[in-house]
Amino acid sequence: MDSALTFCKSVKPVHSPPEVGLTSLGRKLELLKLIASLRDVEEFVCAMYNDDKILIANRGEIAVRVIRTAHEMGIPCVAVYSTIDKDALHVKMADESVCIGEAPSSQSYLLMPNVLSAAISHGCTMLHPGYGFLAENAVFVEMCRGHGINFIGPNPDSIRVMGDKSTARDTMKNAGVPTVPGSDGLLQTTEEGIRLADEIGFPVMIKATAGGGGRGMRLAKERDEFVKLLQQAKSEAAAAFGNDGVYLEKYIQKSKAH
Repeated sequence: MDSALTFCKSVKPVHSPPEVGLTSLGRKLELLKLIASLRDVEEFVCAMYNDDKILIANRGEIAVRVIRTAHEMGIPCVAVYSTIDKDALHVKMADESVCIGEAPSSQSYLLMPNVLSAAISHGCTMLHPGYGFLAENAVFVEMCRGHGINFIGPNPDSIRVMGDKSTARDTMKNAGVPTVPGSDGLLQTTEEGIRLADEIGFPVMIKATAGGGGRGMRLAKERDEFVKLLQQAKSEAAAAFGNDGVYLEKYIQKSKAH
């Protein structure tokens, strides 16, 4: 992470975030004239973003959806891809594309310097993270802001509270919000995990603290399979998020998400 920060600090910002709101009567009059000259809302929205360009820091279905929406708004898009995704649909749909590394996510989509460099070199004013990968990385958000690129998502402080699932759980507990029985913080050792699982009672959920989209999660129904599933969850989390931290929660059967 330190090397990423050093790299990005060495790159000169090429864009400044657009001003929010109108700061003078002259600008208000200019906007009113613009609105009057436009035929409909769609044309107005397109005019608002005519100097913008979005880099989509993701792949697959989520990248395709972002590109479609951006194109409807008249905003050009830059796709990033790993070597294995060079012929993917999102690459073909984008206005521009750039390879950011090898097939493993840890060598491409999770490499902050590569993604940020792609955005800067292609003149992007905004970056959409999709979900997973760098979407909940507060350091990356700060890097984008530092180089004048608007991150389409929460601010860094919010991400620090909710992006890390274990921290979010502790925050809720400290606020007096009822939580599912589980570990206090991350599991430090396999032995600690076994002991807590025995105390909580099987079945238990092993969950990646940086997780998203169901990755880095395993349901352990019995003690005999816990160690194997714990290692699987940690390995998948490391590959998908660059963070193998996991925590434990009691598995709630027939639960409903609201």
